Amino acid sequence: MERIGVVGCGLMGSGIAEIAARSGADVVVIETDREAIAAGLARIEKSLSRAVAAGKVPEEEANLARGNLMFSEDFSRLADRELIIEAVAEDEDVKVEVFKKLDAVVLDPSAILATNTSSIPIIKLAMATKRPEQVIGMHFFNPVPVLRLVEIISSLLTSAETTARVREYASGPLKKRVITSPDRAGFVVNALLIPYLLSAVRMLESGFASADDIDTGMVVGCAHPLGPLALADLIGLDTTLAVAESLYEEFKEPHMAPPPLLSRMTQAGLLGRKSGQGFYSYKS
Repeated sequence: MERIGVVGCGLMGSGIAEIAARSGADVVVIETDREAIAAGLARIEKSLSRAVAAGKVPEEEANLARGNLMFSEDFSRLADRELIIEAVAEDEDVKVEVFKKLDAVVLDPSAILATNTSSIPIIKLAMATKRPEQVIGMHFFNPVPVLRLVEIISSLLTSAETTARVREYASGPLKKRVITSPDRAGFVVNALLIPYLLSAVRMLESGFASADDIDTGMVVGCAHPLGPLALADLIGLDTTLAVAESLYEEFKEPHMAPPPLLSRMTQAGLLGRKSGQGFYSYKS
């Protein structure tokens, strides 16, 4: 697959667009307006420049990636794409609308429509299209250019051919390590990770331990690269909340229910690194 589309150029979408462009693919990125396009382009440029400066990416590869990227506000630019990866906000209604638009504009009858959702059932997005057998989950991890894992999630209607093509693309040109999951809330990683993060929030909320002590305990005591509260800040507290709500809606298990503190912080706009304040401050 050499013609790739990415819908959304936030933290995840920009990373997905970058690695696709670095692999040599022709990449069209769709965003809502010029301001969002400028912000996404700046994210990609910052990431490429940092990778070149660190000696992880040759300058030639970075320049290749820059030349392979095209940005637009027009969904019809995706008409000839072979694979389109949706990476908009973790909101079911928003994602369903994106898949309806993709189904209408993508002309290639064999094109694959993928979602980077971290929690929404793939079948709900597939049924918004007339090609559910070609809808699949491709869940990347932040930061996308650094973390090697991709979860591939097939719905009950995803064809074996679609799954095989996506697996080959992710493990080949994108150089990712692939794991597979059934279409259930949280998939593999978040079904394990989110209850752990919620336990840390409850521990802080109860006054049992400070944020620093909780995170230090897991970093120093368990050799985790980040403590759970710092990790929640990195993921985004709004995304953490959305995944927790999806898990709880499907399984109704108490340890998956979002703690009040997480809900209140999200309502207050304290979303972690991307807002400059979460469990820790990131303001310079």
